[in-house]
Formats: sequence, C-alpha cells, structure tokens
Amino acid sequence: MADSPQHRKESPGQASPAQITRAPETFAARFDPHGDPPPIEQAALEEIIFTVAQEVLEYLGTYFGPGHHLNYGLHVEGTCPECTDRCGDICSHKTRRALDAGACRLTLDNPAKNVEAKVAQLIDHTLLKPDATRDQIKTLCEEAVRFQFASVCVNPWNVPQAAELVRGSCVKVCTVVGFPLGATLPQIKVYEAEQAIKLGAQEIDMVINVGALKSGLLEAVEADIRGVAEASHRGGAICKVILETGLLDTNEKIRGSIAAKNACADFVKTSTGFSTGGATAEDVQLMRAAVGGDMGVKASGGVRTLDDVKKMVEAGATRIGASASVKIIEQAISEGKSEAPKLESAKSRAAQTSSAAPSGNY
Repeated sequence: MADSPQHRKESPGQASPAQITRAPETFAARFDPHGDPPPIEQAALEEIIFTVAQEVLEYLGTYFGPGHHLNYGLHVEGTCPECTDRCGDICSHKTRRALDAGACRLTLDNPAKNVEAKVAQLIDHTLLKPDATRDQIKTLCEEAVRFQFASVCVNPWNVPQAAELVRGSCVKVCTVVGFPLGATLPQIKVYEAEQAIKLGAQEIDMVINVGALKSGLLEAVEADIRGVAEASHRGGAICKVILETGLLDTNEKIRGSIAAKNACADFVKTSTGFSTGGATAEDVQLMRAAVGGDMGVKASGGVRTLDDVKKMVEAGATRIGASASVKIIEQAISEGKSEAPKLESAKSRAAQTSSAAPSGNY
C-alpha cells in the first residue's frame, strides 16, 4: 500500500519534503533585516546545504546520484581517497567546509581554468599502443579525470579497467573497432562493438573497410558502417567512423564521409594514427564540407600542440584525438587565453589533401 501522509514516517533527524519546501519560504516571510534571522530546523538546513553542494558538483561534472553520499567531515584535513589534486574546483569536502563556514556564494570560474576546461572537453585522451600496460592505462585515466577530457580512448582489452577508473566522473570511455586496418568482417565489427559496450564503452571509433572504399564498393562500405552505428546506438553509445585519410584521394574522402553520414554515424574521423599520415586541416575542412553541420568531425593523428588543436577546430573539427593531451592543456593554461578556440563552420570550404608525417599513435 502506498504511504499516505498519515502513515508516512520520517526517520529521526530527517526533514520531510514539506519541511524542506517551507523552510526558505518561512525564512523569507519572517526575515527582519534589522534583527536576527529566524531559526531554520537543522534537518532542513542540512538538506538545503546538501542540495546546493550537489548542484555545484553536478555543474562541475561530479555527479552523486541515488545511493551515493557526500561523506562530509571525512578526510577534510588530509588527502581524500579520490583526490585528483583539483580540490578548489571539484572537491565535495572543501565545498562543504566553505558552506559550513558561512559562505552564501561560491566563485567557481577562473579564466585560465575556463580555457583549460573548454579545450579539454574537445579531447579524447588516447593510448592505443599495443604494449600499453595497466599502469599506463591507470595514469591515462587519472589524467583524464584530473583535466576532465571528453573521453579516454583505449583498446577493447582495456575498457573494463578504464570504465572502473573514470566511474563517477564526466569522462567517457571510448574504444576502437576493426582497428587499425578496418578489414575485419562486418559481423565481427558489430560483435566487437556490442561486447565493448557491455564492458563499459560509451563511444565506438570504427575503421572503415578502406579497400572496399578504394574499390568503389560504396554499398558495402555503408553497410559496414551502419552495422556498427546501429549496434552502438542500441547500447547507448555513439559511433565515430575512421576514414584513414592518408590512404585516400580527395574523392574517396568525400565518398567515405558521405557514407558515414548516410549510415547514421555520429562523427567522421580522419585517422588511426598508425598509417601513413595523420590529420590535416585541409582534410578536416573537406570532411566538414561533405557532412555539413549536423555531424561531428574528429581530427586525430599527429595533433600534439595547442596550435595544432586551434588549426583543426578552425577547420571544422569538434573533437580531437591526442596522446599529448596533457601537454596541450598545459600550453592552454600558460597562454592564459580568455577563450578556447572558436568552432567555425567549414561547409563552403574544400581543399586537396596535403601530406602529414606518420604518428604511430594519436
């Protein structure tokens, strides 16, 4: 039987929803600017503080959903178990102490950190080397959580570890399918995507069948992409399509981009970082022109500096794949820019490809 107001019992020290709702209103009605503020029940005050703190933390990307609790008062003077060295930005304990001390407003914005955050949100922090160790994956994930990158991009074997390490943060787990050659059978790519999503992947970067594209088998290319895109979407993930632009001529890049769009992928992406060339601004412009403004474009392969990021974003990229992500953020902080690179539409621009040195990784 559903609880009625007569039968519902509140646990000791817990305020009812009605009490919490009435407290601010009662305070406003009875407030005398020339006298002492009226008392608010302790339980109601605690709930209000908790709500404000949680709103602040959610804004900063730290979410405490049902079943999670902010363990106020624990490890306040020392190092928190989940410490990311960014206490002034995202630490729940420091937020609580400020509220307990009487703060009624928290300043969370800092121009340098604002730039850092905007650049970080563009980046998939990447480690796809075949010899990557668990310690290296741990470091990658800790860096991603610290700087709040868009995702960590790892090989499928490393997905469970990465998912556990970034759990509770705003960082997503990205993995690769049919990587790096793209010549895997379509049904194997679908299976690989499905299994990776079950293990915790939220973004799937698949490599197209490059040989089929160069052979003019566009229906096969599109079907290959569609299978993975549909599997990704069924699992609540997004799908990015790697063209491997270093192996394609201009017409093939356009056809590959259009195939990805027709197959309902979410992004088209330049490179694996393991072939003959990486991302170029010209290729990003061309891909943006091919897919229009309704689809993401990811530049990856050889993006190692803040200047590289700016060039790609100005050309139309909305995501960056990089292994030098921390260096890029450090450059953004030291530059002290007042804003991150502006995203520009590249719909009307198309250019011939230019060569880029192979990178061996993002």
